[in-house]
Amino acid sequence: MHVRVLPDFLINQIAAGEVVERPASVVKELVENALDAGADNIVIDVVDGGRTMISVMDNGGGMSADDLKTAITRHATSKLPDDDLLNINFMGFRGEALPSIASVADMTIDTFRAGEPNGWQIDANTGLVRPCAWDGGTRVRVSNLFGKTPARLKFMRADRSEMASVLEVVKRLAMSRADVGFVLNDKWIFPKNQDLEHRIADVMGDDVRGNMLRVDAASASDASMHLRGFISRPTLRRASSVDQYLFVNGRPVKDKVLVSALRAAYMDVMHAREFPLCALYLTLDPRNVDVNVSPAKTEVHFLEPAHVRAFIIKSLRTALAETMNVAAARPVIAVAQPRGGVQQTLTPRTDFHLSPVGAGAPRVPEFTGMRVCAPDAPRAENFGPFASDFARPNQSAAPSARMPAAAPAGLFDEMPLGRVIGQFGNKYIIAARGDDFIIVDQHAAHERITYERLRKHSIKVQPLLTPIVVTLRPEDMDAVVSVAGELAACGVALDAFGDDAVAISAKPADWNLDWASVLHAIADEVRANGASAQLHERLHLKLANFACHHSVRAGQRLDMDSMNALLRDIERTQRAGQCNHGRPVYKIIPMHEIDGWFERA
Repeated sequence: MHVRVLPDFLINQIAAGEVVERPASVVKELVENALDAGADNIVIDVVDGGRTMISVMDNGGGMSADDLKTAITRHATSKLPDDDLLNINFMGFRGEALPSIASVADMTIDTFRAGEPNGWQIDANTGLVRPCAWDGGTRVRVSNLFGKTPARLKFMRADRSEMASVLEVVKRLAMSRADVGFVLNDKWIFPKNQDLEHRIADVMGDDVRGNMLRVDAASASDASMHLRGFISRPTLRRASSVDQYLFVNGRPVKDKVLVSALRAAYMDVMHAREFPLCALYLTLDPRNVDVNVSPAKTEVHFLEPAHVRAFIIKSLRTALAETMNVAAARPVIAVAQPRGGVQQTLTPRTDFHLSPVGAGAPRVPEFTGMRVCAPDAPRAENFGPFASDFARPNQSAAPSARMPAAAPAGLFDEMPLGRVIGQFGNKYIIAARGDDFIIVDQHAAHERITYERLRKHSIKVQPLLTPIVVTLRPEDMDAVVSVAGELAACGVALDAFGDDAVAISAKPADWNLDWASVLHAIADEVRANGASAQLHERLHLKLANFACHHSVRAGQRLDMDSMNALLRDIERTQRAGQCNHGRPVYKIIPMHEIDGWFERA
């Protein structure tokens, strides 16, 4: 069989298969071209999910007649002025989009460049350029998509599904440039020069308003690397990753390193089967990231993926910790008014029980469902392994953990979670601070306290008399040895054992795992992401389960000293706003909101 050169039309159609997978791919390529042309208003129209027609109109710089004719030839581009693939600052650069689209569909382009007497139009089927009345920017019209390649046409999905993919592409591009206006089918409108927080709410939904945390961090070791954007509070999550928007140097990407870092940052504040929302913008030296990985340009390779991942995790955890601490969260936490008004009425009992809450303090009647310091309530000895963390009567304790019931009200008012009033349903601690009413989930609070203390002090390392030797492939050896420091932080000590094996000389005391399988999985993850979260996730689950099972339970009666001590402890605990599963620990209801319930001015 003779070797032959394929004809141009077939080369173009093969290349188009990598660039133009579906209508959403066409929209992506054309909008990216518009952004590169300097447009700040882009109008997209899609008919029948893109099957019949796609039109992208912009107010960018436009093209001359000569440029227009060249633009539809293969590998022609206005980008890369220095021919440097290591310094890419454009959305497009490969010169494949327009010729690929023209090879599978009918395409016309109308354009106008300032200073020329008229606009120009080209029919990609014939290559004929002629004057036209177009007077601003560029419009690309694509019709009969895949009409020239019927085999590809049959793989298109229903119009509704294709339209959903187009919308997702437009949303990601709109998130990448809040300064640019986007209009899709006159239905989805994102105004020009929109505030990023408003753009995020328009894209993700109204429930994100007031529930996103700002991220703004610079790398201490790399002056070019900066992370900014917004992430959701742990209590705001989705069932999928649909609202995770990640950008590298302004380019929307779907990158394993970034996704892995996001998951690791939320590991101990959100359930593993739930997903945080985010709009994160990573900028770094273009020479430290390769965007020329695939024709779709949605994948990137970092020069130092482990360094990037560690920087992102640290930045996100810092943002989460600063806002999840009790003191930081004081001004922004509130409880929405229940539908239909107050859902529960507290009915006074006929036999009022007046509990002594300290000399000079008011005596408060006990209500059904709310107990105020009942005499028979169990004390701190029922707190299990952390009983010593809670003050008992006549027992020395740190001032912040031992709150006498008769303390002046002003002292309590200075504390973020205030003074205890009582316990409701043996589940919730009721407290007051100034004009705020505070409800604390006793189990969630103690679970976070327990987890944080375990996390700092709980790893018991067992040295092994006979090391566990695991044989690995050369590429797996390199990957595992590169993260030996991370494994040591989880209690696993290992060293290279010859050229094709590692020896585990110590491990967490009660972890009896198939270490060969674990190390192979770690190697796979390191090669894909530059780091591994395998052992960190195992450690988190172990600590979280212990914390859950060894904390104050819902339904457990507590006395006043124990409840006050619990509040003082949670005030000093990092990430106290949520338990290990992402549930809220406390809610603060301002007086003006309560007044609104009862129609008080």
